[in-house]
Amino acid sequence: MLNRKLRKRKDQAVFGGVCAGLAEYFNWDPTNVRLFYILLSVLSAAFPGLLVYLLLWLFMPER
Repeated sequence: MLNRKLRKRKDQAVFGGVCAGLAEYFNWDPTNVRLFYILLSVLSAAFPGLLVYLLLWLFMPER
């Protein structure tokens, strides 16, 4: 059983550490997660990705 927890990474943070935390959780490269998140936010209507990022930034615990 995996004991993973979704947490922000302040040591690899560009803004809030959310994308670095997501990358660590899924074992992906943080740069690719950031690029994907930016593309998803820009290409979606009304930028809901910014709201999701803000909510994750506020409610994700720090590592």
